[in-house]
Amino acid sequence: MKSQEDSSSNSRFTYHVFFSFRGQDTRKAFSDHLYTALVHAGFHTFRDDEGLERGEDIKFELEKAIRESRMSIIVFSKSYATSTWCLEELVMILKRRTSGHAVLPVFYDVDPSDLRKQSCFEEAFARHEEKLKSEIGERKEELKEKIGTWRAALKEVADVTGMNLKNQADGHEARFIQKIIKVVGDKLRCTTLDIDPHLVGINSRVKNIQLWLEDGATKIGIVAICGMGGIGKTTIAKFLYNLNSPRFEGSSYLENVREISQRKNGLLRLQRQIYSDILKGRKVRLNSIAEGTTKIMEAIYCKKVFVVLDDVDRLDQLNAILGMRDWLFSGSKIIITTRREQLLRANEFSKVCRVENLGDEESLELFSWHAFGKCCPNNGYEEVSERVVRYCGGLPLALKVLGSSLSGQCLNVWKSQLDKLKTFPEGEILEKLRISYDSLQDNHDKNLFIYLACFFVGSKKDSAITILDGCEFSTVVGIQNLMDRSLISIDKSNNVVMHHLLQEMAREITCQESPKEPAKRSILWNHKDSFNVLRDNTGTSKVEGLKLDVCLLKEDKCVSPVFGASRKRCFEKFLEKPILSDLGCSLKRCGFSMFSSDLEATKNTNPFVLEADAFGRMRKLKLLQLNHVHISGPYEKLPKGLKWLCWHGFPLKSIPSDFPLESLVALDMRYSNLKNVWEGTKVLVLLKILNLSDSPNLIKTPDFSKIPNLERLMLKNCASLVEVHESIGCLERLVLLNLKDCNNLRKLPRSIGKLKLLEKLVISGCSKLEELPTKMGNLESLTVLKADRIALNESLSTNGQVNTMQPFIRHWLLKPSRSPDISWTSLPQSLVELSLVGCNLSDNAFPTDLRNLCSLKTLDICCNPVSSLPDFIRGLTLLEKLRIAECPRLRKLVGLPLVRSLYLGSNKLLEEVTFGYFHGPKTTCHLDTWDHKGKTVGIFKLEPIGNVAAEITKSLGLTNLESMGNAIVKLSSWCGKEKQALPVQGCHGTYIFSAYLPGSKVPLRFNFNNLGSSCNFTVPSNLDSRVRGLSVCSVYELSGAPPEYYWKQDTHTSLSNKTKGLIWIHCPEVFGVGEAGEDITWLSYWKFGKQLLEAGDELDVSVFGGAFVQIKEVGVRLLYNKEQEEMSSQSANEESVSLYTFENIIRGNVSALEGRTRLYQLGKHVNGHFCVYCRRLYPQPWIPATPYDDSDFVECLASKRLALKSYYYEMEEDMPLTPYSKMRVQEMEKHVAISALYSSMQEQEMEEHTVIQ
Repeated sequence: MKSQEDSSSNSRFTYHVFFSFRGQDTRKAFSDHLYTALVHAGFHTFRDDEGLERGEDIKFELEKAIRESRMSIIVFSKSYATSTWCLEELVMILKRRTSGHAVLPVFYDVDPSDLRKQSCFEEAFARHEEKLKSEIGERKEELKEKIGTWRAALKEVADVTGMNLKNQADGHEARFIQKIIKVVGDKLRCTTLDIDPHLVGINSRVKNIQLWLEDGATKIGIVAICGMGGIGKTTIAKFLYNLNSPRFEGSSYLENVREISQRKNGLLRLQRQIYSDILKGRKVRLNSIAEGTTKIMEAIYCKKVFVVLDDVDRLDQLNAILGMRDWLFSGSKIIITTRREQLLRANEFSKVCRVENLGDEESLELFSWHAFGKCCPNNGYEEVSERVVRYCGGLPLALKVLGSSLSGQCLNVWKSQLDKLKTFPEGEILEKLRISYDSLQDNHDKNLFIYLACFFVGSKKDSAITILDGCEFSTVVGIQNLMDRSLISIDKSNNVVMHHLLQEMAREITCQESPKEPAKRSILWNHKDSFNVLRDNTGTSKVEGLKLDVCLLKEDKCVSPVFGASRKRCFEKFLEKPILSDLGCSLKRCGFSMFSSDLEATKNTNPFVLEADAFGRMRKLKLLQLNHVHISGPYEKLPKGLKWLCWHGFPLKSIPSDFPLESLVALDMRYSNLKNVWEGTKVLVLLKILNLSDSPNLIKTPDFSKIPNLERLMLKNCASLVEVHESIGCLERLVLLNLKDCNNLRKLPRSIGKLKLLEKLVISGCSKLEELPTKMGNLESLTVLKADRIALNESLSTNGQVNTMQPFIRHWLLKPSRSPDISWTSLPQSLVELSLVGCNLSDNAFPTDLRNLCSLKTLDICCNPVSSLPDFIRGLTLLEKLRIAECPRLRKLVGLPLVRSLYLGSNKLLEEVTFGYFHGPKTTCHLDTWDHKGKTVGIFKLEPIGNVAAEITKSLGLTNLESMGNAIVKLSSWCGKEKQALPVQGCHGTYIFSAYLPGSKVPLRFNFNNLGSSCNFTVPSNLDSRVRGLSVCSVYELSGAPPEYYWKQDTHTSLSNKTKGLIWIHCPEVFGVGEAGEDITWLSYWKFGKQLLEAGDELDVSVFGGAFVQIKEVGVRLLYNKEQEEMSSQSANEESVSLYTFENIIRGNVSALEGRTRLYQLGKHVNGHFCVYCRRLYPQPWIPATPYDDSDFVECLASKRLALKSYYYEMEEDMPLTPYSKMRVQEMEKHVAISALYSSMQEQEMEEHTVIQ
């Protein structure tokens, strides 16, 4: 965590300038003259030979002086690096640069290139390194680290725009000093904006935008920073403005554009400000918007300007202020903050950056700064602080407001405030959030937002659209408008997502409709209010939506005296089951009323049996959500205009005949006690969604003949279902049929072949299914078929051998015996996704005619006893994702097609994986376990280093393998879940051979080496031969407590031939993980072809380890033709028979990848992109790319050039549950438990009734 000082960019400045120089070179001449000129120009300047008093801690005072200065001037001279104090000052200055501290390098008698190459400082660093030899222990390690830091700082400052005496004022020092004074004046004249001093998490959020601002591209750029209110858009924009405005010839920050533009002549006022800012205070009189645009054009003519527009929400504001964008000079930059993401989508120059919520650790830190004045909570406040952080949901505004309001309060006040927030949200937060709601153009979108917030957060977008369209909303365009203002979002699973504070705001808006009389509100979302209105029969015609979940009512409301002792004993005994240990309280809150089978006997004594009459006056009720509620009839009293009825835990065995269903668009009765849905036939022409899943007693489906518009039918986990009504063929609009885990279902109706629009069919887990209709091929729209676990006709022993064969299935899954006319060809060619997990399909069960599935992109055949790749798969030319894991007989996968994602899981006998043609870096291979015994797995091969050809080991500098003994290295693979401790291995990867072994020093054979993470040199001339390859050696150790797969994020080696403009990046397929503090040596061999590396080429080799890998040293060894031939000859003499030749050990050479991009990926790339020109790897590209985008490249915001895009797909099994998913899982467990309890109670009652009889 950062200290408060480090996170602040708005400290109270004591000095204008911090002046750093090497006194031995320039104190009595140039530096003294420059210091005097600065003072005479009115700049309060700190220089360390005058500013420090004797006896003070020098380093502390230097840090304090730098922190309290607005900018630093650093004079670089030939002996600058001989002073450790100068180097320490440089490091401290560059650290402050990210907090808005301006830096001006002045190159006196050196050039920026001298700092990059550090050629003129070699003698100075040789002395520092000589001193290193005399140190021991921690002091030696500390000095070694410092030297690396100093070198890196010199390289970094060389890239900062500065002033060079050799290139300016013809070398005249006096003129040069006057130019420096002018530059300093321009930098300090820029306004520094006030920002919150606690900028937690700011660096990661501005990284990409900062790179974009720093690039030297001539293209004019516009970036929109988007996000919900209070997310930190303005803070980010101010931070970037303070940091970057000095680098432009003109700059302007326009605050509160939305608010100011609404005032009289507001847009003219904004135009006057931008004109004045760019012309350094000059005033102008404007009479019209058009005149203002013209004046601004004149002001920015031939100037590179930086403009920030904060809080823009309409296009007319942009046009008034940026109508001159076509006249902007090359290199100008514009940043806009807005809650409307779509505002700039049509602009060809614009990029959009969404600001995400803070993580848990960042949230706790920011909250702690405002609540405790430090980066962590006080003792005793940890738990309650975490509760506040959870409530805020990563929203910076909420963290600041609540932190400040709770600061200095006792623990009891904190707890009381948290209890209050459950009912009364913080007004200041809601007021800020409401701006986006108030900006909606009409009541349609406002009402839609309220409906979504109160009923459909976490629901599927498609279902919400269907239901709300039935309520006369234009839902599609409305959702787009809400997304545009960051009020809602849609996640990867197509669920409606909303920050819970926005949800609270929506609920509060409904409460304000009638603060004291809930019955007069449009939506009753609070379960207690809903219960009271229904119990007291006070409903009104204003109510349009109502939610009631008995389990969420207060515990004291749920104790009912109507149950006998036997029922209570049964209930208590049931709660003792382990599965209910975490649900006891919520079940107790439900009481026993819902389990009564005799409503008439209990309705007068049990407060939770409600009267249907209570709904009588709610004539406008459209949305009704009831969970585990009992209602006594007559049901005809229920509103006839209901569009959505969601009644989980419906207690009756059948829906009564007088129940008004005619207007329903969606009926959701999951977890019900239904046996028959209704008696006879119902005419439900509006019904589009029917969900009866998890109804354990349901025996048969209803007659569908009078439900012509049904689109989605869900019958998942209906364990007693044995029959699907033949009338299902009448559902001409049906697109989804889900019968998953209906394990008593024996057949599907033949009429299912009539479902011309059916897109998804799920029959997984229907283990007793005996046959499928012969007309499956008629399902011409079917794209997804999930048929897992429906053909278990073999039992396997633990060693993977087949013991018996029991042919249970006689349909298209196996060669049919009783239905010869049913074949694999009956599957529709429209299929895009096919899942046959655990269907016990052996090698001969996959006939070649499955290749007729010409559209198939995803195939899952896990858990089947195949021993090799089924032939038909090679013919699936469009296949993109293949899953073939947990196959106990699988040994070889030969001739795989080109797929983007290959999931192999744990195939314990798997020996070989090869592709039909070279698959390149596009395939993501994933294994749960991976073998190392010389077997090809995915895209790499491991074998003991002693078995590797001698010419390769000698290329790596490994001349004495015996000296390694029994060295063990812990390895992790790119595609594996497990780490393995193995003897030293050689890894044959894509174009690169690499190895990991214990070691803390680069071998002497690597004649180009450097402390730190990079090595830069010029290829020397060798008249006898030319360069054929090189070896790279790096030494690293882990630091901190890294997450399990830390190295996969950004660990890579980069080779850059600056002379030829070529760059190669290698992301390892296997990595030596080791233990914290353990030194590991990483060796890699790179083979070059053609003339890609020649004498005189400047080569930069960098090893990137990320946050948890500290690179200590890098070395490079060049290999020439002659040397390579000698090694090959010697290797041939040593071994009469060689299993590997040089050409096939390294599969091709890097020149084979040459193309127009001049950036080449070697190995498995990480989830991000690498820019040719920035030479940086970015974890998340800004330019969105769909998972199946054919392009390998994206545009880098920093350089405006092409960058390599990776392909990385998370497997569903590995994806963590979202908070909503967790909630749904808990809800499901609760419903299952309640259903089981209900059945138990019914059985108990029957037993008691029998005894009485």
